Amino acid sequence: MASFRRHLHALCSAGLGRFGSEQTPVARMREVLARLWPRDPGIPLIRIGREFDGGYLVPDDLAGITACFSPGVDVHASFEQELARRGIACHLVDPSVPGPPPGCEGMSFERRFLSSYDSDTHTTLGAWVARHAADDAGDLLLQMDIEGAEFDVIPNVAPALLRRFRVLVIEFHKLDWIAQPFVCDRIDNCLTKLAIDFVPLHLHPNNAAPMRAAGPLRVPRSIEVTYLRRDRCPPVMPEARLPHPLDRDNVPGRPASILSADWGEGGRLLAHACPSCTR
Repeated sequence: MASFRRHLHALCSAGLGRFGSEQTPVARMREVLARLWPRDPGIPLIRIGREFDGGYLVPDDLAGITACFSPGVDVHASFEQELARRGIACHLVDPSVPGPPPGCEGMSFERRFLSSYDSDTHTTLGAWVARHAADDAGDLLLQMDIEGAEFDVIPNVAPALLRRFRVLVIEFHKLDWIAQPFVCDRIDNCLTKLAIDFVPLHLHPNNAAPMRAAGPLRVPRSIEVTYLRRDRCPPVMPEARLPHPLDRDNVPGRPASILSADWGEGGRLLAHACPSCTR
């Protein structure tokens, strides 16, 4: 009960922009958020999946990817279905649904949490990949939406396993807690590890919840980030411009989440919202 009260207090404090501990310095928050800012490797982005929530932008560099591992599929899987039509085998885990979504009957499905340890109800990424692609010579794709558990899972993935993935599409959650120093450190640990072998190509704030204040910054509660492995990228890349013409609001009818002009490294490139994100 005490831990629940502490968690509830932290949640309410984050929502109000008030903290029981010292607040993360603004320069530190900007430094961490800048790790998300995308680069343009000269490879076009394409949209895979449906128009709104569940569709993602990925680089047009999917040839040779043989399997997609997708933790957190919920009740629809238009992204995975389109990949399957391209000949990419898809593997799903999600403890919140009893089976694969409609139209995904040919995909493997496990009713488990993706985690940093293995049990009857949890699986590590390493064990999951070993069950389905241990001897696969092709590259892999990871599409991860696991409600904040990414900050436990990613730091515990072996670097050699992570490098088997050519493309990562990750929804990062609870970014609005970044003003709490221990949360900022967890986010930084995760993003720093990814930066060793991957380059962010695109990011898209999820408008399912309104932007929140983290000091003077306006931060989305969750944000979708697409990464490409560094060996597929040129050594020098310009900053990408946002939003992308293929971006769509996750939830139509709600206000678009637009990054402010002082957000992260490339905030100056955010001149306006594209029409497709405000309709």
